[in-house]
Amino acid sequence: MTDRGNINGDFTTLLAAVREGDDEAFRRLYERLYSELRRLAHSVRAGYGAETVNTTALVHEAYLKMAPSGALDARDRAHFLRIATRAMRQVLIDAARRRQTRAKHDPDLVAHAAQGGVDVSFDVVALDRALITLERIHPRQASVVECRFFAGLSVEETAEALEISPPTVKRDWRIARAWLAHALGGTAAGGGGGDPPPGGAPR
Repeated sequence: MTDRGNINGDFTTLLAAVREGDDEAFRRLYERLYSELRRLAHSVRAGYGAETVNTTALVHEAYLKMAPSGALDARDRAHFLRIATRAMRQVLIDAARRRQTRAKHDPDLVAHAAQGGVDVSFDVVALDRALITLERIHPRQASVVECRFFAGLSVEETAEALEISPPTVKRDWRIARAWLAHALGGTAAGGGGGDPPPGGAPR
C-alpha cells in the first residue's frame, strides 16, 4: 500500500496511490488537474453540442462517476485525462437520453428548449453509439477521435498521448471522420481540415 503520508508528493506518487484505490489520492489528483479537466469538459461539451450540462457541473459529475470505481488503472497523466473524457461523455449521454425520454412525453419540450437556446435535435446518443461501434472496429482510430474531437488535443498532443506518430494520427483522423460521417449520415466529426478522405469502414 502506498504511504498515505506521501500523497501530497509528486504526480507519479499520487497516480500510484490512485491505482491502489486510494480515494484521498484520487481527490488530490483531481484537484491538481482541475484546470485541465475544465478545459477538457469545455471541449467535450462543444463536441456533443451540449447545453444542458455546464462545464463546472460536467467536471463534478465526471468525478462522481470515476470516484466509486475503486482502483483506477491510469498509466499516466494522458491516460487519466482520457478516462475522464469517457466519464464526461457518459454524463452527457445520460443527460441526452433523459432529455429524449422526456421529449416523447412532452410535445412542447423541443419548443421550450429552442426558446432557451438549447438544441435538442442534435442526436448525441447516435454519435456516441457510432463511436462505440468504431471502438470495436478500430480502437486506435476511436482513441484519435476521442483525443482530437472531444479532448481538443492537437495532432502532436494526440500522438504523444497515444504513443503513435503524427502522420498516423492525421491518417486515422481522416479515415475515422469519414467513417463517422457515413455512419451518422451527415458531416464528419470535427468539421473541415484536410482533403476529404475516402469513405467506407476504417482500415
